[in-house]
Amino acid sequence: MTAAPPSAAYLYERVRRVIPPIEWSSFTNDIEAILALKRERKAVILAHNYQTPEIFHCVADIVGDSLALARNAMEVDADVIVLAGVHFMAETAKLLNPQKTVLIPDLGAGCSLADSITAEDIRLLRQRYPGVPIVTYVNTSAEVKAESDICCTSGNAKAVVESLGVARVIMLPDEYLAQNIAAQTDVEIIAWQGHCEVHERFTPADIRQLREDHPGVSVLAHPECPPEVVAEADFSGSTAAMSDYVGREKPARVVLMTECSMSDNVAVAHPEVDFIRPCNLCPHMKRITLANIRSALEENRHLVTIDPQVADRARQAVERMLAI
Repeated sequence: MTAAPPSAAYLYERVRRVIPPIEWSSFTNDIEAILALKRERKAVILAHNYQTPEIFHCVADIVGDSLALARNAMEVDADVIVLAGVHFMAETAKLLNPQKTVLIPDLGAGCSLADSITAEDIRLLRQRYPGVPIVTYVNTSAEVKAESDICCTSGNAKAVVESLGVARVIMLPDEYLAQNIAAQTDVEIIAWQGHCEVHERFTPADIRQLREDHPGVSVLAHPECPPEVVAEADFSGSTAAMSDYVGREKPARVVLMTECSMSDNVAVAHPEVDFIRPCNLCPHMKRITLANIRSALEENRHLVTIDPQVADRARQAVERMLAI
């Protein structure tokens, strides 16, 4: 392998267990350029847990689940934010940093959940259920957030629902997340029929086969999985909660029922744990690459903009969540 520039060489030590040398050699030029561009532009890169290791561990400044990214977006000291994730995450960063330049490297990085509901749908729900508060998952557009009372993530959904002090709430758009939270609270939850195209594909049969093939494996499931999958798992939680579980419990062997890159990223920090990887790819997350992060910084693309009237109301829903 051709020797990498010094700054890229030390970064490879972080990821050598999950990225082969021949693959790494194709990344070094972009990594070097991105590191220089970040300094020149006073830019930071926020990367979701589903980003590939060369992004997550080598060029990102802030990493985490959608809640962690939302919180850190409020405090970031930068002129430019590049969101290595999907479009609703970039919108959330812009909502919380209206004066900063926010870039999304690929406009096609969407989300099946965000696509499953519109602002008009929420207005119709309010007519059907007058007075019932609407809790909206952050995996939605700014227009949808603007019609909501408060946002939530998979990591804080139960706390958000119970914080409202009411007997019944509407929770959207993820039907399975709503059903899984309903099983943990006395609050009645009215769900929408949106699904994550990654998590909806996992089945209880998958888990039973994994246990047969890998005796003693610990199964961790994201709460966007169907309830029957969560019921078969040993633990269910957000991507941050799953990562914390691995670090805390140190299972000898573990499987994460979520997007593929999550296992690679957690494995970097826990070489003693054997990760089984029957995962599903998110085609939207995988649209983000080193090459288009570099282009975003070089060409100032693609700018995330939100109508000010929409932004003001959407920001309130996000800020109410962050205040809990």
